[in-house]
Amino acid sequence: MCTECSLGESPDFSHYYQPLFHVLPCPIFLCRIPTMEETGEEPPTSAVLLDHCHFSQIIFNGVEKFYIPGGDITCHYTLTQHFIPRRKDWVGIFRVGWKTTREYYTFMWAALPADLHSKSSLQQQVQFKAYYLPKDDEYYQFCYVDQDGVVRGASVPFQFRPESEEDILVVTTQGEVEEIEQLNKELRQQNQELKDNCLSLQKQNSDMHAELQKVQDLQEKLESLTDINKKLEQKVSVLNEENEGLKVQKGCWETELLQLKVQNQNVSSENEKMGIRLKATLNHLDQLEVVKNAQIAVREKEMEKLTQGDRDKIEQLERLKKENEQLLLSLTKQREHQQKLEHTVEDMKQKDTTANQKHQEFTNQISDLMKRLDESKFFYQELQKEKTRIEGEKDLLQKENERLLCYVCNDPGSNLLSNPIPVQEALEENTELVFGNPYAAAQDIQYVPSLPSIKKCPICNGVFPDDVEENVFEQHLQTHILDCPFCDEVFSEAERQVYDDHVFCHSL
Repeated sequence: MCTECSLGESPDFSHYYQPLFHVLPCPIFLCRIPTMEETGEEPPTSAVLLDHCHFSQIIFNGVEKFYIPGGDITCHYTLTQHFIPRRKDWVGIFRVGWKTTREYYTFMWAALPADLHSKSSLQQQVQFKAYYLPKDDEYYQFCYVDQDGVVRGASVPFQFRPESEEDILVVTTQGEVEEIEQLNKELRQQNQELKDNCLSLQKQNSDMHAELQKVQDLQEKLESLTDINKKLEQKVSVLNEENEGLKVQKGCWETELLQLKVQNQNVSSENEKMGIRLKATLNHLDQLEVVKNAQIAVREKEMEKLTQGDRDKIEQLERLKKENEQLLLSLTKQREHQQKLEHTVEDMKQKDTTANQKHQEFTNQISDLMKRLDESKFFYQELQKEKTRIEGEKDLLQKENERLLCYVCNDPGSNLLSNPIPVQEALEENTELVFGNPYAAAQDIQYVPSLPSIKKCPICNGVFPDDVEENVFEQHLQTHILDCPFCDEVFSEAERQVYDDHVFCHSL
């Protein structure tokens, strides 16, 4: 687990080259980018030194430690909110140690996003063809250069070489990181010792300038310088061995070890040059008086260059420390944001559980309504049977009414009920009338001067005159019946709740 960004990757020095560097797997805004052979146009460059560049405005994502030769490679990068891309911006491949943007090996024009306010448009990529890629195993890096020739972002170094068994990802813990920082501190102390040795060499050179007139003293000084040179070579070899050991143990620090290796090679080359010059001085003692001033001036310039280089390295270390502090602050903010997101996810899970419970309750309610609907259907069927039976009774009563009317018309003074046995016999045939026998109270009547109404509502017991029209009576009955607007089901007024539940089930 990385201690710098909390991701499952080994720590490296990428944050020294591009602050806020993280591998972000997000959608890429794809567009076609013209290649070098299609444009034939040289990119805009400048002689601006490395110290004047802004490496944090473009962030390169997912840069491998090495790429296998013979295949195309895709460079992914992210535009920060503080950078505005322009039409002639370009992405180049530079060898590590470059000084100006004119030292690119190959380049591709950068795509111009259609919408800078879209998050997907900030994720860009360019593809380098295998034909234009380097063929050696030197270290290179991606650099984003704007149309003014100013570098706006740089990636971590990488190589073009076949994959080997030594490419093993090393995962370090916080304790191992602290141990590596301690080793780095010791290396800085050794660097300080080397600077002290350089100062002693400068002092010895000044002594040589004072004692050049004495040949024997000069020879002794040369021998002492030879011994010091051997000691420096031994120290350089020790440093090389330590650097190799650190490379095997801590592969994530390859960039820093590579810089130390380059520095050690420079020191070795300087020592070799000094040895050659000392041998030449021994062979040309007779000409020492003539060339001594020129040699001393050259050595003084070289020492000044070394001193200036050490100062530049110290300033670079201070800048790297400041960038590291900024990265730690950014990491703290990201962790706080991640905790807020986790709380939000928990709240969403609780809401989802509540929604599932409500859904289950609605399902149970629907099941209950379906049961009530089945009961209502059964009750409706029973009512239909009852209605059929009542209609039979109604027909029978209408026939009896017609017979009585005939008697009244033929013999108005006669006793209508002088022989009521036929009516009673007809009524006794169906003794299961729902609303009772309407002629039960008239059995003791001997004479009926005017026939009362026998039309009676079977639901509300409402009485209608005999001459009422059938459609009026039927309309009255219809007011007591509830028809479903979705199907052929019919309900009575007393079944209002069942009717409402039935209509609600259709609306689900």
